[in-house]
Amino acid sequence: MESTRQAKIARLIQKELSEIFRQQTAKTQGTIVSVSTVRVSPDLSIARAYLSVFPSAKAAETIESVNRSAKSVRYELAQRVRYQLRKTPELSFFLDDSLDYIDKIDALLKEDGI
Repeated sequence: MESTRQAKIARLIQKELSEIFRQQTAKTQGTIVSVSTVRVSPDLSIARAYLSVFPSAKAAETIESVNRSAKSVRYELAQRVRYQLRKTPELSFFLDDSLDYIDKIDALLKEDGI
């Protein structure tokens, strides 16, 4: 069960990561990266960020690229939250494919005529 502190830190990290990725993806044409969820460990040392990537064809490539540059993303995040957090958690990024799953379910339902 997530504590109130974990939830607050997760929201803060999600907001700041979203802004970081918005600025970075403004430079790349045609790819949109959004942070759908952030989960923080109970000791606040690890944060798992789930990213949605549009178009989904570039998702694996984008997640791989983000994981390679995780240290620089963490540094930029630390600069933004330095007055709220003492230590910035280690970041790991994962693909959130829930939107693709929803599209697949919708297609199956339309196919069956429901």
